[in-house]
Amino acid sequence: MSVGNLTATRPPLPWTAPTASDPVQATLRLPGSKSMTARALVLSALASGPSTLAGPLRARDTELMAGALRALGAHMSITDDDRWLVRPHPLAGPAHVDVGLAGTIMRFVPPVAGLADGRITFDGDPQARTRPLGPLIGALRSLGVRVESPATGSLPLTVFGAGRVTGGEVVIDASASSQLVSGLLLAAPRFDRGVVVRHVGPPVPSAPHLRMTAQMLRAAGAAVDDSTPDVWVVEPGPLAGRGWEIEPDLSGAVPFFAAALVTGGEVTLRGWPRSSAQPVEQLRSLLRRMGGEVTLTTAGLTVRGTGAVHGIDADLSDVSELTPALTALAMLADSPSRFTGVAHIRGHETDRIAALAREFAGLGADLTESADGLEIRPRPLRGGSFRTYHDHRMAHAAAVTGLAVPGIELDDVSCTSKTMPEFPALWSGMVTGKS
Repeated sequence: MSVGNLTATRPPLPWTAPTASDPVQATLRLPGSKSMTARALVLSALASGPSTLAGPLRARDTELMAGALRALGAHMSITDDDRWLVRPHPLAGPAHVDVGLAGTIMRFVPPVAGLADGRITFDGDPQARTRPLGPLIGALRSLGVRVESPATGSLPLTVFGAGRVTGGEVVIDASASSQLVSGLLLAAPRFDRGVVVRHVGPPVPSAPHLRMTAQMLRAAGAAVDDSTPDVWVVEPGPLAGRGWEIEPDLSGAVPFFAAALVTGGEVTLRGWPRSSAQPVEQLRSLLRRMGGEVTLTTAGLTVRGTGAVHGIDADLSDVSELTPALTALAMLADSPSRFTGVAHIRGHETDRIAALAREFAGLGADLTESADGLEIRPRPLRGGSFRTYHDHRMAHAAAVTGLAVPGIELDDVSCTSKTMPEFPALWSGMVTGKS
């Protein structure tokens, strides 16, 4: 499959979410983690030798990432769905990077572009221009990288790479996204002085993703110290080419696990590792509190529904990507829920808090939007239209709701191609028993 097949913005594809008449029983192998695939591609492009990615995610975001790094000079062979090959090459411009709507590209690639020799421009989908980028632009400038951008600190931007970045110490407010830190850390081994990143501001969300970044840097041979809260130190040095085994995507699995709770069924995700770089323990705890039974065996990670879904009070700051699917689950619970700690998801593909409140209210839900989350008081919902706002996680929320509420009509399910092009077919197959 060529890179262009998934990177172009697809036309809207209306879709009626299937309703489950029986408990779902499914064993699935889902695509690889977007977060791990993106990090592995960047580290491989900066390495001193070739690397392979086994089980990578093939989706719009990751193909755009491969395309971005290829534009800067890295050699990418991604025709094999199961194994990608990356051969590093001197980075140079001029080049243009299409970020699509991917936060990983707009925040991971500009620091890499600073290491290139030449002019690199960045832009993407119209919604991408609203995503927080200013703190990274300021950090790069303080590290000596010349960056031109609008006064809003957003896309479009231009990085004038000088072939090297001095590096050093930088202070950043990364409360809008952990990716603002990860982007600096991933490129830092190639900076002359490495980097010391100090966060000043409200807590950095999605802390497990920062631990993943540090873990993968170490696996590539970098010296990383993240022992001091809100301080990350990466020493300069070479990165080794290596084989990356990409785990199944945990965030993408959550709607399928939610289906087990909603229908009182059982869903197994095959290929789940014993030791994971993703926040699996937080997810297991949340699903158990909401009424699920969660087990990890050699067969995979299995979630069983018990016939009841319970409301919970939870801080989701570490696992904010799960908010839409968990909100849908909470709508079908036997008691109220309150989710907090996710103010930063207002700056994701869309303002997810406002979008969830608006779309579920349109289905008859009783919920209250707060600055950093939602309060949900379950009551019977009705079918109706559900806008996705080009956001794959909104589509997941609608699909979970449709399991129990007939007539949930998504305005566009093609947005799921951002991270899982197979989602509509996998979901329908699970519900009908043909997975």
